[in-house]
Amino acid sequence: MRTRPLKVALLGCGVVGSEVARIMTTHADDLAARIGAPVELAGVAVRRPDKVREGIDPALVTTDATALVKRGDLDIVVEVIGGIEPARTLIATAFEHGASVVSANKALLAQDGAALHAAAGEHGKDLYYEAAVAGAIPLIRPLRESLAGDKVNRVLGIVNGTTNFILDKMDTTGAGYQEALDEATALGYAEADPTADVEGFDAAAKAAILAGIAFHTRVRLDDVYREGMTEVTAADFASAKEMGCTIKLLAICERAEDGASVTARVHPAMIPLSHPLASVRGAYNAVFVESDAAGQLMFYGPGAGGAPTASAVLGDLVAVGRNRVGGTTGPGESAYAALPVSSMGEVVTRYHISLDVADKPGVLAQVATVFAEHGVSIDTVRQQGKDGEASLVVVTHRASDAALGGTVEALRKLDTVRGVASIMRVEGE
Repeated sequence: MRTRPLKVALLGCGVVGSEVARIMTTHADDLAARIGAPVELAGVAVRRPDKVREGIDPALVTTDATALVKRGDLDIVVEVIGGIEPARTLIATAFEHGASVVSANKALLAQDGAALHAAAGEHGKDLYYEAAVAGAIPLIRPLRESLAGDKVNRVLGIVNGTTNFILDKMDTTGAGYQEALDEATALGYAEADPTADVEGFDAAAKAAILAGIAFHTRVRLDDVYREGMTEVTAADFASAKEMGCTIKLLAICERAEDGASVTARVHPAMIPLSHPLASVRGAYNAVFVESDAAGQLMFYGPGAGGAPTASAVLGDLVAVGRNRVGGTTGPGESAYAALPVSSMGEVVTRYHISLDVADKPGVLAQVATVFAEHGVSIDTVRQQGKDGEASLVVVTHRASDAALGGTVEALRKLDTVRGVASIMRVEGE
């Protein structure tokens, strides 16, 4: 074993960072044995230096993150502060001054992953980020390494624990959206401002990362279609149950059938109860991968939290540490395919549409005509009416999102259609 320790700087010491520091200390001997060299915590950059941090030598704490990453004697910089800046500049500076980087920053990687990979490559350093997508679940490395010889066609997953907790509560207890969100907040699953989670921003960043790795193509956050789950209602769940389905907020990354393009999207969707993702409860995450040779694989586990995320960070730390000891680097960006990212309008799937209509003869015929005129084939129709008011639930065969959009626009113009109550995509069949 090499006697000179690997020096590690920690940027951020919140819920995740403090767990990383704790594990580095309590498991020091095991980490040294696995890496082939001791690991030394050389500095911790924080915003509030006066806060007591159990197990961390106060002499290591600094508010000058820039000076820390410029030291020149660091082997690895662990970035867990999040956000775009100053994280982006600090990571680039770390590469310039000889350190490899382990990051959990999904937003930054989804926006500027290509530039960060280029900087790492230019300086001959590693950039690892297993913790950026699904907490403790091993997902990035299997896609980037284990399935590197295979052709991945689809990645379908629940990648946000907050939204899955809320939707699961709505499904199992009949709670409304706000009631389920309040419970998630009280239990610490939802932030005081849950926008990033419930509006799909968090999942969209993860989808961009997953799509880029799975399809060897650069996919940025702006390429990902995003739709939140705040409009999902108890009525939607009732309809889903009648179809033998439940509702999940899904990140879906797909290769086109002809292999010439890819799509990435995040939105609520109905999935059959028979699908493995339907049984994912509470704040857990799960990702379903479909490839040519390996077939169908599912990765499941806790997708957030200090200890689970720190587990992924430490896994990367060991991998990067081994590379430093061996004088090599791991896999970098693989974007050789350079496939175009298609628009949401080109996505083909099934749809569940709920309409409020007048309860009188001829309404169903008018609605069916609109669907036919836009090339959207109807699979099933269910109608209920009382006292001049009626609801009409239409489930379609597979159609493009653009065709469905044109259909809905035309339906809204019918005098007999009082409103479009909900539109839900049907996936996983």
